[in-house]
Amino acid sequence: MNSNDLREKLIIPAVVGALYAALTMLLAPISYGNLQFRISEALCVLPVFFPYTSVGLFLGCALANMISAAGILDVVFGSLATLCAGLCAARCGREARRAGAAPSAPMRILACLSPVVWNGVVIGAVLAWSFARDAFWQSFLLFGAEVALGEAGVLFLLGMPLISLIPRIFHLERKNAA
Repeated sequence: MNSNDLREKLIIPAVVGALYAALTMLLAPISYGNLQFRISEALCVLPVFFPYTSVGLFLGCALANMISAAGILDVVFGSLATLCAGLCAARCGREARRAGAAPSAPMRILACLSPVVWNGVVIGAVLAWSFARDAFWQSFLLFGAEVALGEAGVLFLLGMPLISLIPRIFHLERKNAA
């Protein structure tokens, strides 16, 4: 493994995971529960440009969820939801990466919707199972909607601008082929 592969496949995902976990835990009062505004979820747009960061997001989420009141279910399923959202975001950016261009507006929207949907469904179910098993389906609908609302706020207020800034920051768009 050469140094670029090492950086791309290990170091960058590790840094992303650590940043995700640190942001989530530092902002714990707004990062956990049914109505959460997890700022770290804005990082879920990174796989649009850097697909290998999906693993870092997964590991960072697993670390952050270790202090969740929902326990091991949140560690396992919440982290898997973040991984699935990251993989979907990576898929949204695939054509743009190949072309060396910024992703189209529909792909940016889909990349931001991915964590909203995955977390709304999965975390909604985890919270309903953990805290309201007797009224699971009603709680699932309510918790899922609340989680999705918080996710949408983070992804569209922070993630969408981040998608626009990343190509400029990292000079990812190819110059005119000369």
